[in-house]
Formats: sequence, structure tokens, C-alpha cells
Amino acid sequence: MSFREWLGGWREWFRGFLFGMALHDAVVMFRKQRGDLEHLFVLIVFGDIVGVPVIPPYYTLRLLPYIVPAVSNWKRRMLREKDLTDLAGAG
Repeated sequence: MSFREWLGGWREWFRGFLFGMALHDAVVMFRKQRGDLEHLFVLIVFGDIVGVPVIPPYYTLRLLPYIVPAVSNWKRRMLREKDLTDLAGAG
């Protein structure tokens, strides 16, 4: 192992350390917000699956091929019972 490789290893460790210290919480928050927005989009477009018709079916059928992979996870998340422990974990 040369000095340059050793120094590169330490540099990567230090970059990871700074990322964890400064940006990790922000990245987790942005990922959660993205998931919430995706959940809301699927609810608006495909709400008729669970009985909430919002948009006419024509647009729903046009978007269906793009959203099929997310429908099963969305239905499970939408129909899951929520209690006080869910609210405590959201903060």
C-alpha cells in the first residue's frame, strides 16, 4: 500500500465523517418528504382504488403504466392502521 492510497483512504473516511456530521439528517428528511409527496401524488391520481375519486379516469389510465410498480406499496401504506406510535416516530 503506497502513501497515496493510504492518504486517499483517509480522505474518503474524512469526507464520510463530515457528511454524517453535517448532512445526514437533511438527506433523511428530504427522502421522507419525497416519499410523502409521492404518496400524495398517487392518492390524488389513483384515489379511486381506495374510494376517493379525484381525477377523471382518462388521465388515470394514461398514467397507469408509470405507477404500477408503486401501487402495491402505496395501497399497503394507505390502508394500514395508524396509531399514536406513528405520530411519535414522525418527529
